Amino acid sequence: MWIEREISKALKTLAQKRPAILLTGCRQSGKTSLLKREFPELSYVTLDVPLYAEEAAIAGDIFLKKFDRPLIIDEIQYAPHLLRHIKVEIDKNRQTNGQFFITGSQKFSLMEGVSESLAGRIGIITLHTLSLKEIKEFYGESSREHLIWYIFLGGYPELHAAGLKPHEFFDDYIATYLERDVRQMINIKNIHFFNTFLRLLALRSGQLLSLQSLASQIGVSGHTVKSWLSILEISNIIYILPPYYENIGKRLVKTPKIYFLDTGLLLYLLGIRSQDELLDSPLLGNIFETVCLGQIVRYYANKGIRPDLYFYRDAYGHEVDFVIPTGGKLILIESKWLYPLDKRKELFSSVKNVIPENKIQKKVLLTSHNEEATFENHLFLAGCFEPARFLESD
Repeated sequence: MWIEREISKALKTLAQKRPAILLTGCRQSGKTSLLKREFPELSYVTLDVPLYAEEAAIAGDIFLKKFDRPLIIDEIQYAPHLLRHIKVEIDKNRQTNGQFFITGSQKFSLMEGVSESLAGRIGIITLHTLSLKEIKEFYGESSREHLIWYIFLGGYPELHAAGLKPHEFFDDYIATYLERDVRQMINIKNIHFFNTFLRLLALRSGQLLSLQSLASQIGVSGHTVKSWLSILEISNIIYILPPYYENIGKRLVKTPKIYFLDTGLLLYLLGIRSQDELLDSPLLGNIFETVCLGQIVRYYANKGIRPDLYFYRDAYGHEVDFVIPTGGKLILIESKWLYPLDKRKELFSSVKNVIPENKIQKKVLLTSHNEEATFENHLFLAGCFEPARFLESD
């Protein structure tokens, strides 16, 4: 059962503009299935097979000659130096676009030593797990109950297409991620520490990131925690949101916030095993903020755009969940699971003296009810099923 992906249009456009395309995304986000569906005529090889990965690493030039072009090369992170040989092949016929379609479960820009290999030759695009909009179009539902169900289940395509049980899927997912991806990237002597780190980090989704606090709880160094965070970011498991502090003032919080990019995985790590437990959780507000962040990131990623996204907080407690610079102005976004509309004038009031009104394009309140309304002072009420409704220009 196929679920249509919003990224398809941007992917096809990119394939017409670059000799090579790299589709990144977390493990099992649907990268291979998407390429095979959109480009069914392409040859295919996966480096997830140890024999192929070894051959590609030892004699990449010979390895590439075995396959017809265009070619899908799956899981490039298992033989990243193959990119050098791909560059050589591309340079033989630089004008032909769509020669190689490469997938990787790690961000290309952070792959050590290989990011320069295909400069100017490769188009990079990221596929995240399913968005709320994709889920809505697949099931034909956009109710609050469906939002709750999406938060609980998450967006991994296999969970929806095959009807798997979340805890069984994520049991296997975490085991595979820890044993394959993490061990490949760093030498962790005791994988139990990293597992503990994952679960403690889940408790902080939607919150400021304190390296020392995490390090002391786990019993490792701050440097170790920093390297582990880098692994999660490289693997597209988390999103680190920087603070916005351009020309506003000096007494600002400069610590980033951390978010998990899939709420199904987040809830699994939090030990939340039912929708009732989700609704009763003291972390519901942070979880909903995590959902909203994820939909904004997916909106831009599915267009092939790297989001210009921040949060605002100062030393006096003034705060805005998300700040998006656009056209010389700012979109300010607050996420509230429930919010009484008769108090809407209090929204963003804490920053009215530090962010001038003429600097603001619009203010958005995202709630768990998929309703829309426009109020005074550029305030727009929205749900998070359709990010385009509040992110695109009026």
